[in-house]
Amino acid sequence: MTEQTTWLTQAAFDRLQNELEERKGPVRDEITTRISAAREEGDLKENGGYHAARDEQGKNEGRIAHLEQLLEHAMVGTPKVPDGEVHVGRLVTIKFAPEDTETYLIGSAEEASHSEHNVLSPDSPLGQSIIGKRIGDEISYELPNGRIANVVLVDVQNQ
Repeated sequence: MTEQTTWLTQAAFDRLQNELEERKGPVRDEITTRISAAREEGDLKENGGYHAARDEQGKNEGRIAHLEQLLEHAMVGTPKVPDGEVHVGRLVTIKFAPEDTETYLIGSAEEASHSEHNVLSPDSPLGQSIIGKRIGDEISYELPNGRIANVVLVDVQNQ
């Protein structure tokens, strides 16, 4: 399996690092305490509290593994690319139709949960097609249904 680099802002990296520490410490401890208390109640086959805590434990451990992998391969900041060129960490304004423009932050799902902007994944069809493009470029990309969409890159800004 090849590891994918994820570009994160310093704020997102710090937020994810804090979440990891919280999940590995207090959250893990609290779940373990709940499992132990439920075990003491006796019959585990029909112990809803035990099964719920074990389920939560699995989800927490999965999130821990995801965060560890993500943070291990994260790049903090933005790539060094010329001003006006689309790349991760840049705000882009795209014209979809004469009266329809949208502004997006090019970034990961981890950025989306705390961004004031709509976030466009660089791995999405539109994201892939605009990386490296410049203001004024007309871009065609394939939609998931196989149709071709055309857009114009109106603006690119550093965030």
